[in-house]
Amino acid sequence: MSDEIDTFASPIIPTTMNILLLGSGGREHALAWKMAQSHHCNELFIAPGNPGTAGIGTNLDISVTDFDGIKAACIKHQIGLVVVGPEEPLVKGIYDFFEADPALREIIVVGPSAKAAQLEGSKAFSKKFMQRHQIPTAAYAEFTLDNIEEGKTYIAAHTLPIVLKADGLAAGKGVVIATTHQEALETFDEMLVNKQFGEASSRVVIEQFLSGIEVSVFALTNGMDYQIIGHAKDYKRVGEGDTGLNTGGMGCVSPVPFMDDTFMQKVEERIVKPTINGLAQEELCYHGFVFFGLMNVEGEPFVIEYNCRMGDPETEVVMPRLQTDLVALFAAMDNGTLIDANISYDTRSCATIMAVSGGYPGSYQKNKVITGLDTVNDTPNTLVFQAGTALGQNDVVTSGGRVLAVTAYGENICEAVVTATQRLQKIEFEGMNFRRDIGYEFENK
Repeated sequence: MSDEIDTFASPIIPTTMNILLLGSGGREHALAWKMAQSHHCNELFIAPGNPGTAGIGTNLDISVTDFDGIKAACIKHQIGLVVVGPEEPLVKGIYDFFEADPALREIIVVGPSAKAAQLEGSKAFSKKFMQRHQIPTAAYAEFTLDNIEEGKTYIAAHTLPIVLKADGLAAGKGVVIATTHQEALETFDEMLVNKQFGEASSRVVIEQFLSGIEVSVFALTNGMDYQIIGHAKDYKRVGEGDTGLNTGGMGCVSPVPFMDDTFMQKVEERIVKPTINGLAQEELCYHGFVFFGLMNVEGEPFVIEYNCRMGDPETEVVMPRLQTDLVALFAAMDNGTLIDANISYDTRSCATIMAVSGGYPGSYQKNKVITGLDTVNDTPNTLVFQAGTALGQNDVVTSGGRVLAVTAYGENICEAVVTATQRLQKIEFEGMNFRRDIGYEFENK
């Protein structure tokens, strides 16, 4: 862990703080692992957490959207910092809930206001935001039941492929890339008429298809200043060679070889700075992570989407590479010294490979006993982050589609992937599946 940040932060950060982390996935396990390393972290609580986070802090049986329960926990445990992992409580206004309550107002909340969280909560909101601030993104149009016939005409005249997105939160499943006009029209009807994603698809955004390589950049901001804390490449398809259905993410690598100084300078000047300036100009209260989902189109970055939190499984490679004290960064975000932070990284590469339940992303069985966790946890240069797990009678069992991620360091991406794959093969549960080709396009880098 780097002590660089203490040169600007220690005089104005409490010696230690009790911290509450909201969420239960691999992202939260990685955040908990990182924050627990900080000498500013006194007691760490995770709500609701998982068996992996229970080995780092204290799990609390509270839903991430139970704001009253979260308030009670904050008062009981004298919480000084709340870190919001998933998007749902942010879109539902947890930041505003804390700001409006005199008993909670002094607690630092890492997450944007409900209005600012619409950058993720509404595709139409984010596209209009990008247009207003000249941020490069795909051309688009939006439609509701009120102008559905216009939408069908628009689709019929659109070049292929066509990207259709449910406007609201759809658990990562609200995007379809249609390769024929018939498929696009059927998807359009399914979303709007048949309410495929409920209220989330009451509005549909239709976008130009961008051909390129999808990557992610992560920043921490107070709505005026920012620091980039990492970047990564995620692998969404369930099958090797990027085939099969989309998932929440089957693996990730960082740093990405083509995201060199030239590319990152374009990202910062054309996307990150205009976004943060736009937040300030529109007086959108934003204290937290910004996830920039990008498409690299022949060396030129375009924004595909914003998320208002860290990604998963990207967090599982970004946090192991970040050497700066994360808790001190959160305090700097809050007290106005973020611009002075020194961000440092582990020079090694990181790869994470996700083990998923058989049948995922379709139907799958739960409560399968997981073996081999302790063996891998004790292996050098390797980390295991639990996601869809639960405690059985005497064992850790599966409880979700994406069960756990094994992250490994290496001198290059290939070495990191090989190590993560070898370690993952020591873990077993019935029906376990994982991709063996994460980072395949960087084999010699």
